[in-house]
Amino acid sequence: MAGRPRGERVSIISSDGIELVADRYGPPDGDPVLFYHGGGQTRHSWGGTAAIMGAQGWCAYTCDHRGHGDSGWSPDGNYGFEWNGEDVRSWARSLRKPPVVIGASLGGIASMVALGHAPRVNARALVLVDIAPKIEPEGSGRILAFMKERMETGFESLEEAAEAVQNYTPERKRAVDLNSIRKNLRERDGRWFWHWDPAMFRDHSPEYAVQMEATLNEGLRRADCPVMLVRGRYSDVVSPESVARLKEIRPDAVYVDVSGAGHMVAGDRNDIFTEAVLDFLARAAPLSGVA
Repeated sequence: MAGRPRGERVSIISSDGIELVADRYGPPDGDPVLFYHGGGQTRHSWGGTAAIMGAQGWCAYTCDHRGHGDSGWSPDGNYGFEWNGEDVRSWARSLRKPPVVIGASLGGIASMVALGHAPRVNARALVLVDIAPKIEPEGSGRILAFMKERMETGFESLEEAAEAVQNYTPERKRAVDLNSIRKNLRERDGRWFWHWDPAMFRDHSPEYAVQMEATLNEGLRRADCPVMLVRGRYSDVVSPESVARLKEIRPDAVYVDVSGAGHMVAGDRNDIFTEAVLDFLARAAPLSGVA
């Protein structure tokens, strides 16, 4: 979105003392929306959608997870899904109104924890972006492998990093924008490294995955608000079976399948994604004062 407005940087302190950074779009007194990105991304992945919602009167916060982007790193290695959920609660407590919560991948996991487990976030609506309680291990394993591959060595140039991303997402029809990828990297000693804390990979055992799925199933069941799932048709993280399981838990959930998109739905087809979310919110959680 050329020439889109820039968000205002804001921050809060998490329950364990970490600075959590976000960009805020739209009127500060507007109905709040909390955006949470996927693992290995930053708050900038939501800029297009947040700018559009801000222009319509929403107060949209695009949040960096702990250990990502400009948010602080945990000195104690607190990166389990419970901590990500607690950070959603921290942002929600900072707001004057119940928020709409939109989470992609890791962001959706954090959202299901926060909305469904005590102390529960009172949300107006939940939008899950290519994430469900049943996560396909092949797809999640591919993501973790990509994130780990250059974790220690980094890249010689932005172009090399962009080529790696392009090879990882062959379903994307356009080249990776260097200005965009720069936001996901940090330069050290002449090389470019991903922006996140490597300590996030401390626990990804099979037992951890089983515990997380059980927690997400119960969290989604208890979330007391309208739910929407947006899936990229090429996704290998959320399968048709994952969708069916989610619909068993929440028969009321709205489901949208976006053609031409993979796991990073909002980036692959941002126009379609934004339109689908706005249509859902117009019916499930309309702006205050809007009939």
